[in-house]
Amino acid sequence: MERSKSNASKCFAAALRILTRSDKSETELRKKLQQFGFSISVIDATVAKCREYSYLNDHRYAIERARTMLRTGRGVGTKITFDLRRRGIAEAVVLQAVETATSEVSTADLLRQQLLRRFSSFDYATADSRERRRVVSFFQRRGFSLEQIFTILKEVPEDRSNL
Repeated sequence: MERSKSNASKCFAAALRILTRSDKSETELRKKLQQFGFSISVIDATVAKCREYSYLNDHRYAIERARTMLRTGRGVGTKITFDLRRRGIAEAVVLQAVETATSEVSTADLLRQQLLRRFSSFDYATADSRERRRVVSFFQRRGFSLEQIFTILKEVPEDRSNL
């Protein structure tokens, strides 16, 4: 009995150390604790305790992760959705987080900013096909749709310089 109590407190302490470094989803925390060799029952109790104290909240985590990805330009739409699913977030929470984050940021403005920052001298009209593919692929990997990408890329360069 004393051993399991000690094991539970060690697991909780490990969970706090993990969550102090960075916010995690419930699935990510469970995997980390399993790597440390804790039993499933002790992990379940620890996760329940973390949820009870609001140290662990998948909904909050998903929204903040989506906002961060958008703000930094690392992803939009499908890229965020894929990232959150990979982290074990429930589908309903993923959809709500993506919707919340994208309602706060204009993806067209984000794409324009990224274009100016990453490819400031790029001009769609004068670029060769290889350069066009490189730029389009960059934005596709971040989750922008082809329609969004081509709409912004084909804007007159003078329009982009005003941003």
